[in-house]
Amino acid sequence: MDYYAIGQRIRKIRKARGLSQEELAEQVGISTTHMSHIETGNTKMSLPIFAALAAALEVRTDEFLYDEAPAGRSAALAHIAGLLESCSTPQVRVIEDIVKAAKESFQANL
Repeated sequence: MDYYAIGQRIRKIRKARGLSQEELAEQVGISTTHMSHIETGNTKMSLPIFAALAAALEVRTDEFLYDEAPAGRSAALAHIAGLLESCSTPQVRVIEDIVKAAKESFQANL
């Protein structure tokens, strides 16, 4: 596992959120030094800290692990579910109809 790459992804997301190391460390309940060591790959973080960082930065943990989301059915389904979270009920119903129509079209062309 490339802890340096993970740390750099955390740093990039933290900066995009406009947070300092101190602010993020405080939210997660760790020292600023520990936060710095995580971002530079000089320490391995525990699973609870890993999860807390993702929660504080409002990202999925796989965003720390991969530069790009892993390809595959489960990743696509998770991404779609995330997109639907911010939709209203009427919007979800319209999207459901669109998905049904697309699926029927695919099956008709098989």
